[in-house]
Amino acid sequence: MRVRTEVGSAVVVWRDGAGEAAEGQHHVEWTVDEDIAWAGNTRMAAASTSEVREDGSHIVFRGRLSLTEDGAAVLEVGGALILFDVDPAGTPPDYADGPWVEVRAARSRVSVWPYRC
Repeated sequence: MRVRTEVGSAVVVWRDGAGEAAEGQHHVEWTVDEDIAWAGNTRMAAASTSEVREDGSHIVFRGRLSLTEDGAAVLEVGGALILFDVDPAGTPPDYADGPWVEVRAARSRVSVWPYRC
């Protein structure tokens, strides 16, 4: 399903958990089943603007990264917050709390869940 946002579009898995039709506008929750792995799937971004785009078989999210006290990470992309676990082998450095980054995830590991406000 192609999802269009204010900051870009991508084809991702549509999870119909709420019985919503895929047509029309929806509020969605992004789910990315990959961990943040610094210098693996996560790197500093060249631009300071949010973006969602496709790159081959991957979805690229550009946003501001925040590290949590419990060892997780939150990526803010165009007003949406995406929660990630952090891969212990690719733990972000201290300077990675707050900068603009790009996170690449396999398309098959990215899904959206529709919900009503």
